[in-house]
Amino acid sequence: MPSEYDTRDNLYPGHMACAGCGEVLGLKLVLQAVERKAISVVVPSCLGIMLGPFPHATFKIPVFHGAFETAASSAAGISNALLAQGDDETAVIALAGDGGTTDIGFQALSGAADRNENIIYCCFDNEAYMNTGIQSSSSTPQLAWTATTPLGKPLKKKNMVEIMGAHEVPYCASACACFPDDLRRKVTEARKIRGMKYIHVLSPCPTGWRYPESLTANIGRLAVETKYYPLYEIRNGQEYTITHQPKNLPVGDYLLAQGRFKHLVQRDLDTIQEQVDKNWDELTKRESRNRSE
Repeated sequence: MPSEYDTRDNLYPGHMACAGCGEVLGLKLVLQAVERKAISVVVPSCLGIMLGPFPHATFKIPVFHGAFETAASSAAGISNALLAQGDDETAVIALAGDGGTTDIGFQALSGAADRNENIIYCCFDNEAYMNTGIQSSSSTPQLAWTATTPLGKPLKKKNMVEIMGAHEVPYCASACACFPDDLRRKVTEARKIRGMKYIHVLSPCPTGWRYPESLTANIGRLAVETKYYPLYEIRNGQEYTITHQPKNLPVGDYLLAQGRFKHLVQRDLDTIQEQVDKNWDELTKRESRNRSE
């Protein structure tokens, strides 16, 4: 039975994403939820490839194609221009990858959060600079193979949801393309809120993560069900809500399904499992504090 979103698909067929791309799945869901009265900002990334070359486009809503580091500032400028025209209904949504968010565009993003700009910012996180050759970003997980970390990345992944939560913006959330109802609900929720909204969308990538393209949905679900990538939201930097209770599967089920982690030994898996459990305990404590207050 078709859902309410199926009647407002804002992505044409014919995009240039790789087969099995989790990012284009997330993009389709986000554009469905943001509805037609919206303007998007896209910066160089896999998203720019999916958008298509000028004068063609796969989006059904207007698009501003900005420079790599300008997703947040461009969206903020458009939002304020609309407000100057008396338009407070059109949503402005910035769409960027992890490189353009956690690295190159972070200064602009932090500034937009500080000013509480009225935009929705969606980071589609495939955990590396994928369309330029799978180079490591600050969103690449620790010990993951990339072209620039052939022995595994030595540093931990930057936790953007917590960083944006620390800015005390009205709304930020984690989401995954493989949990479509949760992702669309969060975008719909963000559209109702005035001020800065940030949604971090885990986007499995068969090319960079090195798994068969038919397994994208399974990989994304395993990320969540192992607690490796919990789904939750933060309101005003204080109110935590876990939006999916994971099955508590071993983290190795997720990691060893991907070629980028094939070099891990049991000691590595045990260390990562310990960290995942610690992070989950911290998250549940934050949510519990909300209830006690």
